[in-house]
Amino acid sequence: MRLRVAIVGCGKIADAHVEEIRIIPTAELVAVCDLEPIMAEQLAVRYAVPRWYSDVNRMLEVEKPDVLHITTPPQSHLALTRLAVSAGCHVFLEKPVAVHHYEAEAIVATAVEAGRKLTVNYWPNFETQALELKRLVAEDVLGSPVHIESYVGYDLAGEFGLALKRDPQHWVHRLPGKLFQNMMDHVLNKIVPFIDDDDPYIQAIAYRRDADGGPSGPDELLDELRVMIRGKQTSAYATFCAHARPVAQTLRVYGTKNTAHLDYGARTIVLERKQGFPSALGRLVPPFMVSRDYLRQGLKNLNRFSHSRFHFFDGMRTLLTEFYLCIESDSEPPIAYRDILRVSEMMEQIFAQVYPEVSA
Repeated sequence: MRLRVAIVGCGKIADAHVEEIRIIPTAELVAVCDLEPIMAEQLAVRYAVPRWYSDVNRMLEVEKPDVLHITTPPQSHLALTRLAVSAGCHVFLEKPVAVHHYEAEAIVATAVEAGRKLTVNYWPNFETQALELKRLVAEDVLGSPVHIESYVGYDLAGEFGLALKRDPQHWVHRLPGKLFQNMMDHVLNKIVPFIDDDDPYIQAIAYRRDADGGPSGPDELLDELRVMIRGKQTSAYATFCAHARPVAQTLRVYGTKNTAHLDYGARTIVLERKQGFPSALGRLVPPFMVSRDYLRQGLKNLNRFSHSRFHFFDGMRTLLTEFYLCIESDSEPPIAYRDILRVSEMMEQIFAQVYPEVSA
């Protein structure tokens, strides 16, 4: 039996959802919805979706989907989650989860109390190199994590950045964390599985650095963020950077045995190993070992490319497949609710430090 899936919110990210849903054999996209009728109609026409709506209540009543993908701005996530769960739907939620942490808690509680499954689109964590990192951690190849460095770059001159800078009414400007709040999920969700306590020390600094010397947005929003996180045994640096080039997304996990470096753009993971060679060889051998790792990663990527598994949102397909499977088997969702809420709580603490006048 195929799961009936519907989408509410027909902005640009909805296209990625449609493309990945259509590939999964256990799912059937039955309808899309947006408050702006033309947006819903255009998405339905582009992808031959059977029906489109401008009223989410009507869509839920008529289509009776098993799963609702919520791809609207976070201001509407709690209300839409409640509607979806009341209609018997499981929920696949776009990030950020909510505007405030108490709303994120309410979203998770709504799903749990109704016995529905919920997850968030942390899709980079389900790409090949991220799954390989989970394997290395599970097999104790890295040892105990000592320090994590998570980095996400952003292009303010790109399509999304220009839309944000040119539109003073853009929904991102109304978030307490503004630009950071739309992106920090992807920085922090890679860190929280390694932080060993629920109340780590967090110190954040942010500033505006415009490469062209002009305003970075209607309210001159901050565009560079650095965060220090210290748990009982593990520390982390979280970096959002809008001006370094190339735009990158990386993760480095320092362990007591070995260190892993992930590059989400190149889709590679390499190990920096503890050396057991004499001093001279110990300096000579490592570049060759790293080169060997990169060659292996390149060959794996070539194989995935040849099998049409190297497109941008491939990790989303894996996450969706696991989420739909947990619905069918009534098992745990692919992302722990605890981690979703820890990301949300960390974000709220960070934004209170860098935008105190907004968070007050």
